[in-house]
Amino acid sequence: MIPKFDEYKERYELYSDDAIKPGLESIRAALLKVGNPEKQLNVIHVAGTNGKGSTIAFMESILKEHGYSTGVFSSPALVDVHDQIRLNGLPINQEEMDKSFLQMKKAGLSGMLTDFELLTVAAFLTFERNAPDYALIECGMGGKLDSTNVVMPLVSVITSIALDHVGFLGETIEEITEQKAGIIKKNMPVVIGLLPEEACTVIRKKTMEMNSELSVYGEDFSMKPGERFEGDIEVPIPTRKMKGPHQAINAAIAIEALWKAGMKLQEVAVAKGIANTSLLYRFQEIEKGVFVDGAHNPAAAKMLAETIRNEFPGEKVDFVIGMLKTKDIRRTLDELIPVAESFTFVDFDHPQAASAEELMESCLYNIKRMTNLTNDTIILSKENNRKRIVAGSLYLLSRLLT
Repeated sequence: MIPKFDEYKERYELYSDDAIKPGLESIRAALLKVGNPEKQLNVIHVAGTNGKGSTIAFMESILKEHGYSTGVFSSPALVDVHDQIRLNGLPINQEEMDKSFLQMKKAGLSGMLTDFELLTVAAFLTFERNAPDYALIECGMGGKLDSTNVVMPLVSVITSIALDHVGFLGETIEEITEQKAGIIKKNMPVVIGLLPEEACTVIRKKTMEMNSELSVYGEDFSMKPGERFEGDIEVPIPTRKMKGPHQAINAAIAIEALWKAGMKLQEVAVAKGIANTSLLYRFQEIEKGVFVDGAHNPAAAKMLAETIRNEFPGEKVDFVIGMLKTKDIRRTLDELIPVAESFTFVDFDHPQAASAEELMESCLYNIKRMTNLTNDTIILSKENNRKRIVAGSLYLLSRLLT
């Protein structure tokens, strides 16, 4: 369900399936019909359980400070379909989307693809027309069979690995890593974040098979205490808007990825790019003492709890939570309990949304309540001086704040 996407499909009479169907055969056939626009792009391809959006945002900002133009394809939509395709940091407008849909209609793509595959083709066509210096492409899910995995990247990036989308990607860290590692291409460099050892083992084996140079966070590059990037180059980072220790790692991954992509990085531009990076719904303060964060799985919730401890030492916070039923709800909430004063669970409009009652039953903390109200009064009306964190599904956050 991509907001406003169906409007374009109806206008151009392009049918696509809203199901998830991993595989590359259909999109390769479709891209051939539109002239393989993906082959014209300088791509940095990013996979991972968490941290993809933040790492891309850091790269986007660093590239801007060096004077380069950018195209970004990411998911899910935060407001509507236009923000999934960005040019120089801005969502594309209706005119750009119309041009891509017209090309796809003329090529006869109706009925060939899923929704996400169709949007992937639209992104590649948009970037081909506008010719950004770099195209930063985020995997929708997994890697090996994701529709974005038709590119030949300058560098492949895997930010993190944790149990998520287990129904599609596998039941173990090793199985999920096999899917993520599918974006690794022969003789092309690979950059990975702080991964579980069993994930590193899978990736090391894959890079050896593909003769790909591997850069590992904590071994080949890192963000040292006091915010100093160390790798083949050293860059002090005086300040960073994106809070949390996990964002320091994401910033380091971004710097290393750009370096391995062949960029000649300038210290001042890198530091300014990191300092200026922001991203919706990543520990974003929307009112004094009120924050939103898209932590929607156990690994992300663990990072959120660590960020709360760092930013508000010794404090407990009030959580407002809405999640999809496809996520590991119990383990996600368990990670937040140590920093929680209370939980409020909300219903929100999405076909896969867990009900507030389901969330309530999954929570092992005793100070909790539920509500079916989903307007901004839930977020902004504070009953005390405690911090309030609205977390969970990005679909919830976008509905509450747009």
